[in-house]
Amino acid sequence: METVPADAPEGRSRVSDAVSTVALLGTGIMGSGMARNLLRAGHEVRVWNRTREKAAALAADGAVVADAPAEAVAGADVVLTMLADGPAVARAMAAAVEGLTAGQVWAQMGTVGVTALDELAAFAGEHGLVFVDAPVQGTRQPAEAGTLVVLASGPADPRLDPVFAAIGSKVLRAGDEPGAATRLKLATVGYAITVTAAVGEALALAEGLGVDTDLFAQALTGGPMDNPYLQAKMRAVLERDFAPSFTVRGAEKDTGLISEAAEEAGVRVDLAVAARARFHRADALGHGDADMAAGYFAGFPEQP
Repeated sequence: METVPADAPEGRSRVSDAVSTVALLGTGIMGSGMARNLLRAGHEVRVWNRTREKAAALAADGAVVADAPAEAVAGADVVLTMLADGPAVARAMAAAVEGLTAGQVWAQMGTVGVTALDELAAFAGEHGLVFVDAPVQGTRQPAEAGTLVVLASGPADPRLDPVFAAIGSKVLRAGDEPGAATRLKLATVGYAITVTAAVGEALALAEGLGVDTDLFAQALTGGPMDNPYLQAKMRAVLERDFAPSFTVRGAEKDTGLISEAAEEAGVRVDLAVAARARFHRADALGHGDADMAAGYFAGFPEQP
């Protein structure tokens, strides 16, 4: 796997060598940060979101807000999709057909799973689009800072170079065929999700056993099990600050995709299955839109 550094300096106001018109479908937690960094880099950005208010908020930053996907993609050099799941991407792109032009490059950047990715690639082929599988590694903060890691597979289309440079700190080329990047993303996000679930479960256990959770944190801090990710998720639970970087509902969705892909590959992913059950309980308790650290509440299924 080749590592390609993004060809832009660090900072939030990077200017691309080639300014382009970018259509971004999906302006949620991740998409809105990506849009702002594309605008800072000098691109013309057209945005569309099913809930229009989320896209409209970007008008103040200079984005053109489209009322329909076809309006957003018409004449765009690059089309990006950053939507919740495969069906959402498929619906948006089906609605965009009248505005699409053969030869446009489409980077699918959300986490949609292997099956949906294959279906989207087939759609791209039917309409003559250059399809690049490019999910991103990172959450709200890297999206806002322009420091996402882009996992890319498929054609190495130069039109995407300045776009990826605006939103990410590096690009990892996973392969020449779409699907390789999605498989890499499922493995990396599976690690993040199961670690988060383990942190929440351990804190819930400590609390249930009457252990001072501050002592629990002190016991891990500075030792061989310590790391920045542990500190971030542990702090979120201890401070009850669940402002979403990646939601409980998103983690539940992704663990489902991981389980589906693993079953197809003949691999047992017991931790992902268990994590999904915890996130499902946390969602049922009303924490679906909170950060996935709120999976902690799954340890107390009788409490709201």
